[in-house]
Amino acid sequence: MADRERDRDRPHQIQVHPQHRFNGGPGGKGIMPDRGPSAGKVLAVMAMLPAGGILLGLAGITFVGTIIGLCLATPVFILFSPVLVPAALVVGLAVAGFLTSGAFGLTALSSLSRVANYIRQATGTSPEQMAEHAKRRLADTAGFMGQKTKEAGQQVQSKAQEAGGERGGGGART
Repeated sequence: MADRERDRDRPHQIQVHPQHRFNGGPGGKGIMPDRGPSAGKVLAVMAMLPAGGILLGLAGITFVGTIIGLCLATPVFILFSPVLVPAALVVGLAVAGFLTSGAFGLTALSSLSRVANYIRQATGTSPEQMAEHAKRRLADTAGFMGQKTKEAGQQVQSKAQEAGGERGGGGART
């Protein structure tokens, strides 16, 4: 207990161990290298400095031109606002209508596509299988119609023979 009291009365010492060396130490390049920038970096800065200055100057000229144009156009806008405001509203509503109709159209197409894909997955048929099924049904229908046509021809022939037999039997037979 006496040791604890003595420890409380003594000031604490903190030891600091540097993690990085600023001069490039044993870990390779440090935070601050010993040498200056390379010649390539200096040339890049020298080449980009005039280009940056020219672009900054052009940005300033454009800004001043915009401010002057706004100062000149404001009275014109105020004078013609009874015509311009409704015209702007009509144009804005027309654009909104076109965009809305396009969005609704895309929504409808995507919904129909989703439903078609759902039905295709539920029935397990692909477009190729559906085409084959349609071809088979068409061939069956054509065969059925051919059979019905043949039967109708035979009925017509038999009626013609009956009618020829009742008149005297002098008709030609096939």
